[in-house]
Amino acid sequence: MSNADSQDPLSSPGAVGQPALSPELAPVAEFLQQTLPFNELPLSELYRTVDRIVVQYYCRGEVFNKSTAEKGLRIVRSGAIEIRDSDNKLLDRLGEGESFHIGGLNAERGEVQATVIEDALCYLLPDLAYSQLRESNRTFDRYFSGQRSRRLRRAARYQPEPNTMMQEVRTVMSTGLVTVAPTDSVQQVAIVMAERRVSSAFIVDGETLLGIVTDRDLRTRFVARALPGATAISEIMTPDPETIDAADTVFGTTLMMTQRGYHHLPVMVDGELAGIVTASDLILAKQDDPVYLVQHISRQKDVQSIRELVSGMSNLMVQWVNSGMRAQQVSQILTAISDAITVRLIQLAEEKLGPAPVPWCWTGFGSQARGEQLLGADQDNGIIIADEAREEHLPWYKELAEFVCHGLNECGYIFCPGGIMAQTDEWRQPLATWQKTVRRWATAPTPDAVMRVSIFFDLRSIYGSSQLCSELQKTMLEQASRNSIFLAALAANALDVKPPLGIFRRFVVDRDGEHRDSLDLKKRGVLPVTEIVRLHALAHQLPQVNTNDRLKALAAGKHMTIVDSRNLADALHFIQHQRIKHQCEQILRGKKVTNFLNPRDLPKMAKEQLRDAFTIIDEAQSAVRQTYRAGMG
Repeated sequence: MSNADSQDPLSSPGAVGQPALSPELAPVAEFLQQTLPFNELPLSELYRTVDRIVVQYYCRGEVFNKSTAEKGLRIVRSGAIEIRDSDNKLLDRLGEGESFHIGGLNAERGEVQATVIEDALCYLLPDLAYSQLRESNRTFDRYFSGQRSRRLRRAARYQPEPNTMMQEVRTVMSTGLVTVAPTDSVQQVAIVMAERRVSSAFIVDGETLLGIVTDRDLRTRFVARALPGATAISEIMTPDPETIDAADTVFGTTLMMTQRGYHHLPVMVDGELAGIVTASDLILAKQDDPVYLVQHISRQKDVQSIRELVSGMSNLMVQWVNSGMRAQQVSQILTAISDAITVRLIQLAEEKLGPAPVPWCWTGFGSQARGEQLLGADQDNGIIIADEAREEHLPWYKELAEFVCHGLNECGYIFCPGGIMAQTDEWRQPLATWQKTVRRWATAPTPDAVMRVSIFFDLRSIYGSSQLCSELQKTMLEQASRNSIFLAALAANALDVKPPLGIFRRFVVDRDGEHRDSLDLKKRGVLPVTEIVRLHALAHQLPQVNTNDRLKALAAGKHMTIVDSRNLADALHFIQHQRIKHQCEQILRGKKVTNFLNPRDLPKMAKEQLRDAFTIIDEAQSAVRQTYRAGMG
């Protein structure tokens, strides 16, 4: 190959079709070609842009605000710059390769100013050239069209077309509804259903849904009882039927109908009846879709069969991700599978041991309770027993717990290293004992108690009496919300792990050991968000457990701004998305699945988005420090 053939085009000003660059601007072009979003520009457009750039040097302490005479986009070549609002709150720190437009920031955030905190060399793209570039290049414009949270949201949502099971249920629901009044006769309603060829009718009062009647109801509650045709339809309807939202997934809907034995489910939009989904609407789902895995688990006759059925789950996760499932959906599926395995193991134990002596509840803690499990999750579970249990009843629950926990371990859900499992006597107790323990934790928040709270205060009924779980959660919320010292201890725990960003938004990675040059996405990204959101939810007695649901509830109750709620949700979803993608790559390479990622392996855009996500978490931790510092002493 000749020298001419091997030359970089940036070192060849005046190449055919390209404008000539002066020698001093060639390094500028080379730098911008590696910098977002200039790296997306065609080379000819990049050259024209570089030709209009002004190289400027700024000393530490120099300030840019709305009064700054020279308007335009400033790209940091070296040094560091801080962005603060009118209350002197730190909004961002910028280092090499990052850019800001002080006029755009003021338009978005009000009185914003930038201060040079480390002598800086910047490239200034004047306002006219910057505006023209945004007008002529859509990709360039979109990069600057909103806050970092919008970029995160786009990144988290950019996926291939989802498979059928991940589509919204509105895409398969029926809208040709039969609605009747509660006083209409059964005979009248049956005639209308026959004429319309539908298997259900809704009983409404204006816009309010009162009940539902199906073909099965007509057979079992009307014909079989030989009631007169003039009987009011309200007499045989199912009152206050459970509903779903039109935005719910087909997967979630199918799972719900399967678990609860429903054949018809009303679909709501903004709280109003909009359609119905039936079992026949969902039959089109493919046999390899995850909901069928859940169904097959429920039919297995022993632990070995369950283990064999779920042995290929890691490969299935790769398929789901490649088919377009988002992080939230993948964790929902994996949690549903975990729930199904737990329930089937309990049923097998009951077949062996007979019925329970008194009511009880198998409770999932931590990520299973939140519906946020991924591969490699260990067990976190317990049993709540009704208070009327006597001493001679307790061995039944011990035998069941040992069977289920050992079965879960065989199926890949390893024993909890800390022993937080129902087979441990401490976590298999009557409700009153659980409540006493919670009160002790709240009044004496030792480090050990705070660690346990981070697991136990996320709880969900998996099997049995959900009322027992609700009673325990009620005690938890009451104890947590009324104790500022306890909340302060939880706040300190939420602040204990910092996002892995250095002072100039550089990633802080492990420097030695097995995970050298990597960062732990779960420990440094996911867990801080769940800790922060749990803290706020407990402080305001919110019953939601899923992190996304908690964020929505916090915003709805005005305990958190909508912007902060969405920013945290976007940060969490983006980090989870990168975590799942990384795990899929490890599976395909035959490596052990971990949460450790080397940021150098990410494309440049993903690196910037990951920095944005960690910055949002850092800001949320600062808000926690401000809100709960009075109790911290």
